Amino acid sequence: MSNRLAVATSPYLLQHADNPIDWREWSEQAFVEAARRDVPVLLSVGYAACHWCHVMAHESFEDPDTAGQVNSEFVAIKVDREERPDIDAVYMAATQAMTGQGGWPMTCFLTPAGEPFHCGTYYPPTPRGNMPAFRQLLDAITKAWREDGERVRGAAGEIAARLSDNAAASLPPAAVDTDALDRAAATLGAGFDSRFGGFGGAPKFPPAMACEFLLRHHERTGSGEALRLACITAERMARGGMYDQLAGGFSRYSVDAQWVVPHFEKMLYDNALLLRVYAHLARITGGALPRRVADETAAFLLSDLRTPEGGFASALDADTDGVEGLTYAWTPSQLREVLGDDDGAWVAALCSVTATGTFEHGTSTLQLLGDPDEPSRWQRARTALLASRATRPQPARDDKVVTAWNGMTIQALAEGGAALGRPEWVKAAAEAADLLLELHVVDGRLRRSSRGGTVGAAAAVLDDHGCLADGLLALHQATGSSRWLDAAVGLLDVALAHFTDPATAGTFFDTADDAEVLLHRPRELTDNATPCGSSALASALLTASALGAGTAHRAGGPATGRDYRDVAEAALRSAGTLAEKHPRFAGHWLTTAEALVRGPLQVAVVGSGPEAREALLAHARHLAPGGTVVVPGEPGAPGVPLLADRPLVGGVPAAYVCRGFVCDRPVTTVEELTASLVLRP
Repeated sequence: MSNRLAVATSPYLLQHADNPIDWREWSEQAFVEAARRDVPVLLSVGYAACHWCHVMAHESFEDPDTAGQVNSEFVAIKVDREERPDIDAVYMAATQAMTGQGGWPMTCFLTPAGEPFHCGTYYPPTPRGNMPAFRQLLDAITKAWREDGERVRGAAGEIAARLSDNAAASLPPAAVDTDALDRAAATLGAGFDSRFGGFGGAPKFPPAMACEFLLRHHERTGSGEALRLACITAERMARGGMYDQLAGGFSRYSVDAQWVVPHFEKMLYDNALLLRVYAHLARITGGALPRRVADETAAFLLSDLRTPEGGFASALDADTDGVEGLTYAWTPSQLREVLGDDDGAWVAALCSVTATGTFEHGTSTLQLLGDPDEPSRWQRARTALLASRATRPQPARDDKVVTAWNGMTIQALAEGGAALGRPEWVKAAAEAADLLLELHVVDGRLRRSSRGGTVGAAAAVLDDHGCLADGLLALHQATGSSRWLDAAVGLLDVALAHFTDPATAGTFFDTADDAEVLLHRPRELTDNATPCGSSALASALLTASALGAGTAHRAGGPATGRDYRDVAEAALRSAGTLAEKHPRFAGHWLTTAEALVRGPLQVAVVGSGPEAREALLAHARHLAPGGTVVVPGEPGAPGVPLLADRPLVGGVPAAYVCRGFVCDRPVTTVEELTASLVLRP
């Protein structure tokens, strides 16, 4: 018998719709019911692709006895952290404050006022190590609530007050200038794993944003060390088991420091961020490996995560039929069965598939530690293995379309497609953007997600606005169409109107001023798995200002292109201390800062002769360093500020290169453009 989650739109909530626990979605009515019954709230937060969320569900939430205890002594609420990142942020702060760590599933016990008094993550069905059994914990919570409820409520109120104070705190502002960027790059270098790439030890997450910063730092300063760190990290990740050697795309992270064994869920945001890194690395170095990985990762996005409506699904599950790696891992005998003895043994040696296994139960992930000496043989084997793998049970797909993550994907496909000459990527990016603008914008305001063509009720948060605006700005540059610029400006203006903290220049809240009131209004400065909302918005504002957005769109309005740049600079100062001292958690901030100190660097390519203009345009996109804005179009194209007052030169297409709002003389040949972009810093 289904519970109240049966009508949810979130795939994660629907996974729990048949639990015997009487789960509710987050709502005011749930807390009213807890107050009426005078019982605590059990808040469980997770996401559809989460392995340990599945484990706790199977062990506890599907157990009738556990469900009976929860239903009689609590009001139970399930939250999809991807659908409601605001709720997740508030109670993750509480969990980390109480336990010193966090993760999912997140398990919190709240008063009927929503104040937390006990928080944790996964709890087993029987005592394990220092963890009590889940039902033991339920007993203890109920006993404390019944016998010492006044003290519990008082402590919860104090915790809530401290969390609110912490959320309101800010770092001292600091400039993110060239010296600070040099120091941040040096700090990254000091923590670099020179053998396996990446930063720190196990578990090891793909440092996409840190690599993006290092690539821009190299392009601005010529630092060979910055390029080396990015190249080693990119190669080691792409050759390890965290990368899907058959179908392309990256898993969420590696449980070891060598990138051998992944945690198998494939998240949209990781693959979008990594596609950008590999596409930019291919552009900078011309290397075959980054180009191949960019092509394969884009193919994975388009084949495995694209939805029928044209958006991109959130994730592929960590598990298949409750078993991690069931779809992906191999034994030598399985390789021989598919490929025959000779090719099976050859692939086993090539891909580090051993008799003892590199994963679990004698199975191995596929690695490609060196290029095959017989590329065509590997391609035939790869095709056969992929076809065989398709007959295995497949992981579930979370087909929720999240605005921010689709914005990142739009940006990656538009940038990569323009830089690497893949128009089909740009086309897919435009179709996803159309979906978001048509479906996710309701009454002029952005929503967080949709599923199956139905938009969800949750309001968009700050990163939705920043990431989608950045994606639309990338599409504007890839296509020259003003409609994407117009849409991005609209999002930025809404973000500035509703998310700005009026008390501190350049700071933002993650939720709008008219959003649901939670324990406190969350704000996050650190770039973690994805750019934080503030760094995403700063990036989009800076790019929009370089594109001349503002003045041409709202003559006489409250903001201009210069205003956008001023706000971006103030935002960077607000995160300056974090960016310099903890660059691993400020990669997107640092990437944006590199663009700021360099320019803006602007390239406008005008002309109606396709061949001549396209030659200049392709060259500009290949040579221009990251953070440059490059816009093609007809001279004076309406709604495109960068093309205003930029005519043809002698009747032929021309490129206009500008630095810091000061322009070189226009050029009409590839050789002149090379001199302008390469020979000048």
